Amino acid sequence: AFRRTASQRTTVDEAMDDVHHISVFIERPPSEVYEFASDPCNLPRWAAGLARSAVTPEGSRWVVDAPFGRVTVRFAQRNEFGVMDHDIELESGEVIHNPMRVVQHGSGSELTFTLFRQPGMSDERLDKDRRAVERGARPLAETDLEL
Repeated sequence: AFRRTASQRTTVDEAMDDVHHISVFIERPPSEVYEFASDPCNLPRWAAGLARSAVTPEGSRWVVDAPFGRVTVRFAQRNEFGVMDHDIELESGEVIHNPMRVVQHGSGSELTFTLFRQPGMSDERLDKDRRAVERGARPLAETDLEL
C-alpha cells in the first residue's frame, strides 16, 4: 500500500488548494455548448473577466483587451472531445494554461474549467479569479442564451 509521510501529506494538501475545478450544468447538448464557448468571438459574452471588448484575430491567436491588459488567447484545435483548453499570453510574455471541457451530463452538458494558482498568487487573488470564472460560466448556463 502507498503511504505518505506527514511532510508529503502537507505538500499534497497544499497542492490541492492550488487547483479549483469550476463546473456548471448547462441545459444544452455538448455540441451546442462547444460551438458557442470555443468560438473566441463569443468570449466577451461569457468571459467578461478575460474579454472586455471584441476579440481580434491575429494569425492562430486572438487579441483581446482584458481587465489586466492586452492579451492573446490561443484555443486548442477543434476536436470531437469537447476540449477547449486555451492559453492566455499576458503582455509580460507569461503564458497561463487553462484546461476547459464540456461533456454530456444527462440531457445537457457539464462545463468544467480548471483554475490553477499561478506562482506568487495570493489567496485573495486566487479567490478573485475563481469568482470571475464562476461569474463567467453563469451566462452559459442560462437557457435563454442564444448559442
